[in-house]
Formats: sequence, C-alpha cells, structure tokens
Amino acid sequence: MRRLAEELHIQAPSLYKHFSGKADVESVLIEDALFAIGDATHAVLHDIGQETALRRLLDVYHCYGLSHPNLYRLAASGHLDRGRLPEGLEEWAGNPWFVVTGDPWLAQALWSFAHGMVLLELDQRYPPGSDLSRTWAAGAAAFELAAR
Repeated sequence: MRRLAEELHIQAPSLYKHFSGKADVESVLIEDALFAIGDATHAVLHDIGQETALRRLLDVYHCYGLSHPNLYRLAASGHLDRGRLPEGLEEWAGNPWFVVTGDPWLAQALWSFAHGMVLLELDQRYPPGSDLSRTWAAGAAAFELAAR
C-alpha cells in the first residue's frame, strides 16, 4: 500500500479512506481489467472487417495481455474471489468467446489456449526462434475448424 501511495503521490493513510486494504485495491483493478478486456473483445463482435471474428478475438486478447502484463496477470491468474466482482461481469467478459464458437466448452478451450499463449509469451517460455504468429494462426485455424 505504501508503494502504491508513493506512485500516486499521496500518503499511504489516504488510501485507506477509499480502500480497506490490499484485497480491495486488487478487486478494483481486476474489475477494471475485466471491463477493459470485455469492452475490447465485445468490439470484435461488432467490427469484424475482413478477418474472422475468432482470429480477431485472439488478436485483441493477445494485444491486451502483452500491453498490460501486470494487470493481465492480476486479472487472469491465481485465485479469483468472484464474490468481490460485480454480478455477471465475468460471464459478460467471457461472452465473446462463446459467440465466436457457439459452444460453451469450445469457448472455454479457446480462452484457455489464448490465456496459456499470453502467459507463456509474457514469461518468455517459448524456445528461441519460435514463430509465435504461426503458433497463434495454427491455434486459430484449429478452433475455426472445430467451431464449424
């Protein structure tokens, strides 16, 4: 909390006027991240263009994860206290995955693929010389085939 207060250029006790502790701050950040991811992925459904919705969904999710690595990790990794989130937020944020696949299990598998790829890339776990754009394309092609 002290470090956060320093970043915000306020005194640490001032944070406690707004948050009861670290868990409250984390919950607000997770909520904001889920809204941001949801907004970005829902936009794909309305603005597909020449790319397929599934590939565009993967691109948008990938871009968000890489451009907000710490927030992404906080929102998408570790234990999630769903009781601290607004009711329906998680389902709303995940809805585009269902829309592009038409199947709840395939949607969950697609998100799992995307999430794993983002985390592995953030952690630099792919071997040197890996062509991740081809890996993303292969995954997208497999899921497009499964969704047909």
